[in-house]
Amino acid sequence: MTVLLRVLACATVALAPLEGYLLEAHGHLAKAAPALLALTWAVTRVRERRFVTPHPLHGVLAAFAVVLLASTALHAGGPYAVDYLQRWLPFLLLTVILVDVVSREVPARALLGAAVAGATVAAVGALYSLLAQGEARASGPLEDPNDLAYFLVAALPLLVALKSPHWVSAVLALVLAAGAAATFSRGGALALTAAGAWLVARRVVPVKVVLGGVVALVVVAGGALAFAGPALDRALQEKSYIAGTNVDTRGLRWQAAARMVSAHPALGVGPGGFRDHYPAFSRNAEVDEQTPVAHNMYLEVAAELGVAGFALFAGLLAVAAVSSERVLRAGGRREMAAVQASLIAVVVASTFLSQQYYLPLWSLVAVVAAADLRVRRADACAARDR
Repeated sequence: MTVLLRVLACATVALAPLEGYLLEAHGHLAKAAPALLALTWAVTRVRERRFVTPHPLHGVLAAFAVVLLASTALHAGGPYAVDYLQRWLPFLLLTVILVDVVSREVPARALLGAAVAGATVAAVGALYSLLAQGEARASGPLEDPNDLAYFLVAALPLLVALKSPHWVSAVLALVLAAGAAATFSRGGALALTAAGAWLVARRVVPVKVVLGGVVALVVVAGGALAFAGPALDRALQEKSYIAGTNVDTRGLRWQAAARMVSAHPALGVGPGGFRDHYPAFSRNAEVDEQTPVAHNMYLEVAAELGVAGFALFAGLLAVAAVSSERVLRAGGRREMAAVQASLIAVVVASTFLSQQYYLPLWSLVAVVAAADLRVRRADACAARDR
C-alpha cells in the first residue's frame, strides 16, 4: 500500500498539467489518479487505525470549508454555486491527503520530481503546438496558454530541489523556460523573474547560473526564429494586438470584483458567482463576454466568498510561508528554498490569472506542511531521547 500511495500521489501531481490530453482520451480520465489516491489513502488509514496528524494548515482548511459551504448555501440558487463547490472541495480534500502521505510515506522530493516531469512533458507539447502545429500561442495540453505558463514557471524552480546531474537539470530548465516563453504569457514571465530573484537572494542559485540560463534561452529563441520565423512573427503580432485589450478587460473585471466585495462583504456572491454577477457589476462593460473569470485569483476569491473567505484563503499562504521558513532553518535549505520560489511564482502569476482551481498551489502548500510535520516529529523524538 505504501508503494501504491507513492505511485498515485506522484501520478496525481505529474498528470495535472496534462489535463487536456487526458480529457481528449476520456472525459473522466483526468480524475482517475486523484480518485484512486483518495480511495487508497482512506483504506490504508482505516486498516492502520491511524488519524491525520494535525497541523495549523488543517485548521485553516476546515474554517475555509465552513465559509465555502455557508456561501454556497446562501447562494444555492445561483447557476454556478453547486458546480463550483464541487470544484473547490476536491482540492481541499486532496491537500489534506497530500499533507498526510508526504509526511509519512511519500518523499517530498519524489512529489517535486513528479511535478517537474509532468511540466516537462507539457512544455514539449507546448513547443510542438507552436512550431509544428502552427498555433499562434503555445497551449499544448491546456486550452489557455496562460494556464500552461503557470504550470511551467511553478515547476522550473523545483529543479533546484532535485538531485539530478547538472546537465540534466540544465536541459530540463531550458525546455521548461522555452515552453513558458512560447506561451507569450507576461504574467508567467514576471512570475519566473520573481522566483529566480528569490533563489538568488537566498543564495541557492548563483547569479551566473541565472544569467547563463537567460543566454541559453536567447540562443534557443534565435534558433527558433531561424527555423520558424514567419510563424513566430505572426504569433508576436497577434500577441501585441490583444495585449492592450487584455489590460483593459482585466481592469474592468477587477473593478467589478471590487464592487462585489463592497456589496457582499460577508459571504460574497457565492462560488462561481463572479461569472453570474459580472454583467450587472461591470454595468455590462463587455457585451461579447458575459460570464468571464476575474483573471485575479485573490479578487475572485474575495468577490465569491467574501472577506472571511479571502482572509482564510490568504491564511493558507501565510501558514505555508511561516512553515517553510521553519523547515528551511531546521535543515534541507536547498529543497525548501526551491519550494518557496515555486510558491512565489504561483503567488505572482495568480495576480493575473484565476488559478485557485489548479493543483500547483495546493500541492506546494501540502509539501510545506508535510515537511513541517516531519520536522516537528524529529524535534519531539529528540526531546524524548534527552
